[in-house]
Order: sequence, then structure tokens, then C-alpha cells
Amino acid sequence: MNTSDFDFDLPDELIAQHPSEIRGGSRLLVLHRDNRLEHTVFTELGRYLQPGDLLVVNDTRVFPARLLGHRVPSGGAVECLLLNELPTSDFELPTSSTWEALVHPGQKLKPGAHLLFERDGVRIDGEVLAMHFQGRRTVRLSTDHAAGIADAIDRVGHIPLPPYIKRADEDADKERYQTIYARERGSVAAPTAGLHFTARQFEELAARGIERVEVTLHVGYGTFKPVKADNVEEHSVDAERYTVSPGTAAALTRATRDERRIIAVGTTTARTLESLTIENGEVRPASGETTLFIHPGHRFQLVRGLITNFHLPRSSLLMLVSALAGRERVLEAYREAVARRYRFYSYGDAMLIL
Repeated sequence: MNTSDFDFDLPDELIAQHPSEIRGGSRLLVLHRDNRLEHTVFTELGRYLQPGDLLVVNDTRVFPARLLGHRVPSGGAVECLLLNELPTSDFELPTSSTWEALVHPGQKLKPGAHLLFERDGVRIDGEVLAMHFQGRRTVRLSTDHAAGIADAIDRVGHIPLPPYIKRADEDADKERYQTIYARERGSVAAPTAGLHFTARQFEELAARGIERVEVTLHVGYGTFKPVKADNVEEHSVDAERYTVSPGTAAALTRATRDERRIIAVGTTTARTLESLTIENGEVRPASGETTLFIHPGHRFQLVRGLITNFHLPRSSLLMLVSALAGRERVLEAYREAVARRYRFYSYGDAMLIL
């Protein structure tokens, strides 16, 4: 299958630059099994779910991974996007940590370069330890902040908005680029399908007998990685860390045995669920990394429905959605969404596939 098969025309003005005025105020496009398209709002989601459905959400939490500062002693501007915290010796102090990071300007940040990041009286010193491919570096961060390096990053860092949001982060993004159930710190991008939910909506769904469980998948910067290969099967996705607890695995097993629908909230949740092992009808808990690339031809083992935002043309996420609902059906729905001026991407509107 060709990557070009997943292209569609998207006007730039439909790429949402801000969230809806209130959480949950987004529109919802419903793609039914009989190919019907229905236009509604996200607060009406419960009309399309039924008692016994199992909603699975990703409880990862976005941390302020974007550090803005300057080089020492030249004073030139520098940007550092923290990707993965690296394991260090048992003697690592809580005032320091080592990271794989993307840096800019890369050509000037060689091993031995010193960096300084400051905000609201909190200071982080950085040193480039090693160079890697595509602008990546190993960077050591340290601070004299009394609460330690993790808290210093939270105070100094900025929310890492996606590259297609063409503005600086704002205070409101600290709340709105985060699900209300975010708990496990570790993502550099939000699982955006969950941004629409409110506490009241979850209460209403629970009252109707709709169950909810959590998985954790820490979303990496690779979620924005373009598909450059002409042939879909030649693409690979970056590894992302995930955890599925015994309690969640047991709930998935019960739903499967009872033939109840498992509905993934977001593509990150779908990838996590489809990465699990099922032995003798029992879903096994797991913790590790997944590189699963879901595209048409994938046979879903757990996911029977999906809540998702609208994705980029030719992207691996659009391919995942197409694997579940069919490429032509999805592209037809996307053309309808464009015609009706739905908002696309992270801060955009939502789609329900049943």
C-alpha cells in the first residue's frame, strides 16, 4: 500500500491553534458500522455507548519538556527538548539527571557546551555530554533548587506544543494540553483524544454502566514522525514505554469473555492494547516498550471502537484509524469533516468509530 493513498486536502485554517472555549465543547463526528456519518457534539458521546462498554484511557501526563535558555558564556539562544531520561548510577543526586534531548542550534552544541535555563528564580545548568544523529544529544542537567531537578524542570520548562501549533505556549496550555485523568508523568505530547472528557461526563457514563480503566503509554516525539517511505510497510515507529496493570488486564479479559465492546480512547491506547499478549483467553499484564505500527491489514485483537482526533495526511496515526475502519471510509469521513469545517489535530474536534 502506498503512503500517497492516505493523502487528503486540508486547509491550514482548519488546524486548531487553541482548544475549544470550554473542555468538552468540541464537535464529534460519528462513523457507524453501516457507514453512516452523524454530526453531533462531544457531550453527546454517551448516546452512542451502551452499558457494559469498556472505555480504556491513557493516563500519561505531559511534563514541561521544552527548556528555553542560552549558551554559556556566549549568551546565544538555545532550545532543549527533553525526550527520554536516561538511567544513571545509584549515586545520582536528586538535584541532577541525564537526558536524551533534541537541541537547537545543533551545530553549535557539541560535547562540553554549557547551557543555562532560568525562570521565576529557578535555575538549571546543562552540559552536553555526547552527540547523536538528527540533532540529538545526551545532556546532563543540574540545579540547586531545594525541591530537586524534577521540580526545577516543572518550574522552568514550557509545555511542548506540537510543531503544527504555530504559537508560543500559554499558561492555559498547562491545563488544557493535559487530560483530567493524567497521572503518570512522562510524555512530551498529550494523548489528545482524552482532552475532551470532563469529570461530569465520566460520572454520567459510569451511571449508565460504562466501565473505565487506565493504561499508560508515554507519548514520545516520534508521534510526529512523518512517513517518508513510499511504501507503508517500510515505515517504522519509534519505541514508546507502556504499562498495563494486572487490574486493567483482568478488566480487559472480562470484557472479552463477556463479548462487551472495548473502546480505546486515542491511538496511543489502541497501540498499547494491540501490543498485549492473550494466553488461553486471558489478557496478560505487561510493562515494556512497543514499536507496533498499525496499518491496514492489522487484525485487531481487543479494540472494537475508537475515540480519536483528526490526524495529519499521510501520517501513521491516520493509517491506524484506517486499519480499524477502512481507508476509503475514513477518507470519506475526513472529506466530510473538511467540508463542514471541523477543527483538526491536537486541539481539534473528535471522531467516534464503532
